[in-house]
Amino acid sequence: MTAGPDGALWFTEINSNNIGRITTSGAITEYSVPTSGGNPKSITAGPDGALWFAESGGNKIGRITTSGAITEYSVPTLNSVPQAITAGPDGALWFTENGSNKIGRVK
Repeated sequence: MTAGPDGALWFTEINSNNIGRITTSGAITEYSVPTSGGNPKSITAGPDGALWFAESGGNKIGRITTSGAITEYSVPTLNSVPQAITAGPDGALWFTENGSNKIGRVK
């Protein structure tokens, strides 16, 4: 779970393949990840004003805007199983590749 630039909390729903958003008043909205079985794991606020998440089942990194538009990016390493993602002090996003013992970077 992470705080979004829109003042809401954003979270991943692993078993339902969704990204969720909850406002401070308790209103929940769910957004389906385009890749079936994408299995979103971790989510972080990015330096671009969007939220970024790791898709361990889809071998992708996803980006969702605060209006719910999702874009997915394939990780170059096959079967890398991306798990955790965070924004770094360098303005890039860093993520773990548990299946390949690597750390990835999105600039």
